[in-house]
Amino acid sequence: MNQKFLEVRRMKKFLILFCLLVLGLQAQAQSAYHFQRCSLFETLPVTSKDIVFLGNSITDFCEWPELFDNPRIKNRGISGDRTDWMLERLDPIIEGTPKTLFLLIGTNDLAAGVSPDTVVRNITRIVERFRAESPRTKIYVQSIFPVNPDFPNYAKRHGSKGAEIVEVNRALEKMCAEKGVTYIDLYSVLADEEGKLRKEFTNDGLHLMAPGYLAWKETIESYVK
Repeated sequence: MNQKFLEVRRMKKFLILFCLLVLGLQAQAQSAYHFQRCSLFETLPVTSKDIVFLGNSITDFCEWPELFDNPRIKNRGISGDRTDWMLERLDPIIEGTPKTLFLLIGTNDLAAGVSPDTVVRNITRIVERFRAESPRTKIYVQSIFPVNPDFPNYAKRHGSKGAEIVEVNRALEKMCAEKGVTYIDLYSVLADEEGKLRKEFTNDGLHLMAPGYLAWKETIESYVK
């Protein structure tokens, strides 16, 4: 067996192992919890009378029907979610043709090194799918929230993305204007004078405490009604 053949075989083995590693990391990133929630959402119906909150952990962790005293609200948040993963789980929501959609996604993409352009492009694709397949759904695109690097929990991955968050939000506002979709600026509501998530709204620099959710509620309450 000549040397060239051995080198080719070793290269093939390396490529196979690399692909398996990448797939393994992707599966690990999309946690068991992610697939549990997706499975649940595929079973629980969304109807044309419903108000859907679609997002990541910041959406997932809130009791929306209780916060608004409205049983028609459906929480479709998944902790750790990203824009490309969200695109893969839209079918059960779109097929229900919900009355209203509140969309918030992107901070985990940026923390994982996804470019602002890609985040905006994926959010645009989400909006376009609803516009094409559920045209009666009223869409509200919410800005990505500020983060606060003063808290150690998420300082390294999320806390360093403040400038990119601002960049994405500017692009989202422009995209919404072009497509006739309502953009809701929650960043300004939740940020302090330095552009950080206000300390009274968080205990880890990324997620919200009750006062933060109440500020969020106050900002969007007229749209929910």
